[in-house]
Amino acid sequence: MSAEAAVDVELKDVRRAFGATQALRGVSLAVHAGEVYGLVGPDGAGKTTSIRLMAGLLLPDAGQVRTLSEDPAAPRSHVRESLGLVPQRNTLYGDLSVEENLRFFARLFALSKEDFAERRARLLDITRLGRFTDRRADALSGGMYKKLALACALLHRPRVLLLDEPTNGVDPVSRRELWELLYGLVHEGMTLIVSTPYMDEAARCHRVGLLYAGELIAQGAPRELTRAHGVAASDFEAVFLALVEKHTGGRAA
Repeated sequence: MSAEAAVDVELKDVRRAFGATQALRGVSLAVHAGEVYGLVGPDGAGKTTSIRLMAGLLLPDAGQVRTLSEDPAAPRSHVRESLGLVPQRNTLYGDLSVEENLRFFARLFALSKEDFAERRARLLDITRLGRFTDRRADALSGGMYKKLALACALLHRPRVLLLDEPTNGVDPVSRRELWELLYGLVHEGMTLIVSTPYMDEAARCHRVGLLYAGELIAQGAPRELTRAHGVAASDFEAVFLALVEKHTGGRAA
């Protein structure tokens, strides 16, 4: 990834509340084309809210959101044509088979028969779901379900892919396979934004934004952050805990 790469997603002083709960408190970040950017933090940190804002599914109370240089929530925005989204849950139709889910999403994206046939074959190959096309989505293992959700989100070949905790509830082997798939997408030029509560996954990203209680408490390349705190590159949890303690003055729960 070049240091001069274009900015594909940007948040500027974004604030969002749900009633009395402040989900985001002035978050600013920029994600460059062709990088894996990790939104890392515990439950309730603001990760899902950030993802939904980037996708145009929420409006900010204040601040500015730009995805591929457009407001993703604008009525005439063309962002969604170039955007893929894998939410945490309720992504697929459980009573439909793998094949039927793929065909359903292909219709949503208005793919031609030729494009669908080509992309279906490739996605089934890279996700290794080719032997399970007749299996219902609700009968898939956790890892296979996430792979199918990813395949459906990739049918229209998005430029930016948003993944909200894609490895949550997935076994270690499937987690590794999912990350291998994600690296392959980045190698092809896609931009990925991945939210995760798992500190070990932070090291897999080019850069991370550490969220805590709706605030971005640190941002940068994982190795730079661990080096700055004098810990091993694999011990990202120690960095996060130190930053939380510093940010809260030791008052963190």
